[in-house]
Amino acid sequence: MKNDLERYYKELVEGRKRGFADRCLLAFLIGCSFVYALVMRLRAIAYAAGLLPVRRLDRPVIAVGNLVAGGTGKTPTVAWLARRLMAQGKRVAVLSRGYGGAFAGAVHLVSDGVALHATAEEAGDEPLLLARSIPGIIVVVGADRYQAGLLARERCNPDAYILDDGFQHMGLHRDLNILLMDCERPLVNGRTFPAGLLREPASAHRRADLIVLTRCTGNEVRLPFATDEPVCRSSHELSGYVPLAGGALRPFSDLDGKRGVAFAGIADPAAFFDSLEKSGNHPVATLAFPDHSGYGEEEIAALSRLVAASRSEYLITTEKDAVKLHSHISRLGNVYVTPLELRFSDPQILEAQLDTLFRR
Repeated sequence: MKNDLERYYKELVEGRKRGFADRCLLAFLIGCSFVYALVMRLRAIAYAAGLLPVRRLDRPVIAVGNLVAGGTGKTPTVAWLARRLMAQGKRVAVLSRGYGGAFAGAVHLVSDGVALHATAEEAGDEPLLLARSIPGIIVVVGADRYQAGLLARERCNPDAYILDDGFQHMGLHRDLNILLMDCERPLVNGRTFPAGLLREPASAHRRADLIVLTRCTGNEVRLPFATDEPVCRSSHELSGYVPLAGGALRPFSDLDGKRGVAFAGIADPAAFFDSLEKSGNHPVATLAFPDHSGYGEEEIAALSRLVAASRSEYLITTEKDAVKLHSHISRLGNVYVTPLELRFSDPQILEAQLDTLFRR
């Protein structure tokens, strides 16, 4: 039911629903969008004018976020930044909202860089993925990112903070503001909620110090607005798969001739399925769950039924989904995970920004 509503809403705001009732609903939503956009503009003005408080942490803060709701590659970008800084000997703390986790906005330490202190169900899939996949990283979740930063400072003494999904979190000062935009659809239909997918008006891009275009395919891309901010391009690549139970990275060619089911509970499952095809893996069936989906009896049963119906030999999914599946390994059989690799075509643009930040 939820998937059907999400699909209808997406088709409606993208103009693919053209019935009379659909057009009436869209017209109403467009009216609401003007009100929402005005509120978001006033909010940004209030922060810029000092009418709303902006708090500061005592170490550099890098914010990573987007204008369009949904997946633009925030987690891979945060991971890239963390690894780059940690390779230089810096202790890095990621401050995340912890969306979908049972902590429900309360401030909690997920990883102190040595041990994990939460599960995916408690912290959310993205914070736990970062904590598990990057040895030594500090991860704290909480709706109040300032308090999350204070907890990280008290317990772990980081050299830098990365604010995950933080472009709209203007109550915390940031020293480098990175805005992510999808190469193919940077602004979707250009409208704010609820008649579009923009979290705030497109003019908010002016707050960015750097724009990163994600999921680029090599074709020339023009932004739908003029900008003075530096722009760099990145792509997402699936380099192979690893067994959920553990093991080395294997090429997709090892699965040639075998029947498999691909599934994902992320913002854009279709993009994941398309990436699999482009990487040389061709599942015979796919199953999309809602973003940040939990995996309980209903979801596991649905996967088991699809595997049986399609006579498949394995399941393949994303790293974000994998962190919630370890307790179900015995029931699902062969489950494979596809690590996502972020590649910049011009990393020197971002690296120059980071070098400048830490020379201050």
